[in-house]
Amino acid sequence: MIDTDEDYGDLAARRSRRIRVVAWVTIVALIVGGGGVTALTLLFG
Repeated sequence: MIDTDEDYGDLAARRSRRIRVVAWVTIVALIVGGGGVTALTLLFG
């Protein structure tokens, strides 16, 4: 078998970073766009 871990190691790190960025952008967009007051009330009481 061919060991592909070293071939795709950098791609996995970039993919993980991209997923985190997309997740944070989505969270911020949801807070700013529609549920901002509700989210802030839940966070800060």
